[in-house]
Amino acid sequence: PEPPEGGWGWVVMLAAMWCNGAVFGIQNSCGVLFVAMLRLFGGSDDKEMTFKTAWVGSLSMGMVFFCSPIVSIFTDLFGCRKVAVIGAAIGLVGLLASSFVSTIEPLYFTYGILFACGCSFAYQPSLVILGHYFKKRLGLVNGIVTAGSSLFTVSLPFLLRVLLDSVDLFNTLRVLCILMFILFLAGFTYKPLTSNTKDKEEGKKGKFRLPPGKKICNFSVFKVLSYRIWAFGIPAALFGYFVPYVHLMNHVKDRFGDSVPEEVLLLCLGITSGVGRLIFGRVADYIPGAKKIYLQVASFFFIGLMSMMIPLCHVFGALIAVCLFMGLFDGCFICIMAPIAFELVGAQDVSQAIGFLLGLMSVPMTVGPPIAGLLRDKLGTYDVAFYLAGVPPLIGGAILCCIPWVHERQKLKERAKPVDGETTEKMLENESTVVSNATEKPVGDLESGI
Repeated sequence: PEPPEGGWGWVVMLAAMWCNGAVFGIQNSCGVLFVAMLRLFGGSDDKEMTFKTAWVGSLSMGMVFFCSPIVSIFTDLFGCRKVAVIGAAIGLVGLLASSFVSTIEPLYFTYGILFACGCSFAYQPSLVILGHYFKKRLGLVNGIVTAGSSLFTVSLPFLLRVLLDSVDLFNTLRVLCILMFILFLAGFTYKPLTSNTKDKEEGKKGKFRLPPGKKICNFSVFKVLSYRIWAFGIPAALFGYFVPYVHLMNHVKDRFGDSVPEEVLLLCLGITSGVGRLIFGRVADYIPGAKKIYLQVASFFFIGLMSMMIPLCHVFGALIAVCLFMGLFDGCFICIMAPIAFELVGAQDVSQAIGFLLGLMSVPMTVGPPIAGLLRDKLGTYDVAFYLAGVPPLIGGAILCCIPWVHERQKLKERAKPVDGETTEKMLENESTVVSNATEKPVGDLESGI
């Protein structure tokens, strides 16, 4: 059926907005929780505590993306509502279990894996269900939904700071469980509109048939060379991407002490990230084809440059300016991922193409922050860690530069194939015409002579 462009869809939109905000609001605020964990579990005798603690937040963010290909398959098989509700329930259990640990190691499972997997299963259906209710307004609705992430990223650090000062870390995690419980209820609003009569009949008979393996996992997208470069170039750029989100708060404490409100930096990142999504999303509409990649190249260049500038900021105001620019280009990188995927593989394969990309992104986003923490433990400062964090985005951006050229060559080859076929057909037609004329000409002469 045609999307209703509203009605119950507005309720679904609000539920998806809450999902986007709750999941990435908590993930992006991990820097505040990181400082609290370091204070609670750290000791003077453990010289690798920064490295160990960094694994909690980075593993959590990495698992959100790592599960994406699996979530897309489960969503296709069981529907958005079931996957979202079960995912939110798992996330709630993982977050609640994290509030009862006594050492840092159990958090790797309860927060880094269980909570993150639940977030991943709750998050992806919230994007899929929007296409059931909106078509003409889908761009507007997606903008509002993704703005939920920026809204929570702006406000949640201040709430966490108040909670951590008034109650301990464990009670703060229990308060965050309220967000996950509301997310659990929001999942029930994802009522699908594209129901199939045959599926209903098979459901009544108690039959469930899996579709062919090729439809479940569509690896054919990797046959497209431009997509392969994109799918491996972006992860190459992301080894340092998540480092500021995890370690920036602790870096500010090391350099400025408690005299500055470090949560303002996450506020700046959140606000300008939301602005960047609106501005560059609109700009991308005016850039033809795969040339949209150049926006991501520019965003990686500035993100890498800003990461390298963090150690050079000896004034808190300069650090605020760096975070404003970093958030702006972070929004640019995120908002044009889907349009680029559409350009490279087409609308039919875009869902799993994005799922595979997010899965590949999980590895560098997980590994980067612990390496930065290890450098901090060994060297006593974050300076080298932030300098090195700026290098991968520059390398990844350079790799992406060749994609528009490769994509254009692919399109020319595809156009040449049917042209060659048409040319051959025309040549055969011409030859047959010549032969028929040659055979008909004597007959004509004979008739004229008679």
